[in-house]
Amino acid sequence: MVRWWSMRLWGAHLLGLVCVSIAVGMGVWQYDAWQARRDAERIDLTHAEPVAITEVIGPDDPFPTVGLGRPVEVRGTFLPEGTVLVSGRAGEKGRDGDWLVTPITVGDASAPAVPVVRGWVPTGTDLASLPAPPAGEVDLVGWLQPPEGSGQADDDPRDDVLPELRIADLVQRVDQDLYGAYVVAEEPLPGDAAAGVDGATLDQLPQASRFTGLRNILYAIEWWVFAAFAVFLWFRYVRDATSGRALDEADAEAGEDAVVRSDP
Repeated sequence: MVRWWSMRLWGAHLLGLVCVSIAVGMGVWQYDAWQARRDAERIDLTHAEPVAITEVIGPDDPFPTVGLGRPVEVRGTFLPEGTVLVSGRAGEKGRDGDWLVTPITVGDASAPAVPVVRGWVPTGTDLASLPAPPAGEVDLVGWLQPPEGSGQADDDPRDDVLPELRIADLVQRVDQDLYGAYVVAEEPLPGDAAAGVDGATLDQLPQASRFTGLRNILYAIEWWVFAAFAVFLWFRYVRDATSGRALDEADAEAGEDAVVRSDP
């Protein structure tokens, strides 16, 4: 009789263990991501002491949860060819407006760059009428934010007005790689302020989708359901294999007894 822990079933046991371990591990990972988002929402870093942006995120790093809203210092050179307006930013008294955004290198002129929200202008402002960013090396302080990307369509991809601050849209306009983040300048640059560009604020950020955090916990539940299903398949396979073999052996033994009894 083949038992559950027979060597013939070790392959099934090993495969089941691997599938369950992977599914449980992925579920735990998604749960930790969900919990990290919840923890980040409870912490207000906007009034913390500024640190160099390189201490929080690297050019190829995903956005760190602990960096949300963190004041960072950036020193580099603006890339005026990457200047765009980002629409849908309500100003004071609910006025419709746009963000003025230009990437700035983090380091020398050939280093990767990070988009910087230089300020706010009323909707309908012509980008050509706005001042170019200062030339040469610039120091600024701003709040670090993750890139946007809710999938909102761009009605006119040929103009310089974007519906969201998406890194994929900006990277096509400059030669440098871009960080997976952007910075909202705490104060407008001197030339921008003189031209009537108002300071941008975090209140002008679009409302974050609640589904962003919910998605992680739903993925975790999905992985754990898959783990339970893998356990069910393993149990059914082993049970059928052992019961089937046991019945075959019982039939064989019954046949042998019948032959022995029939012999004179």
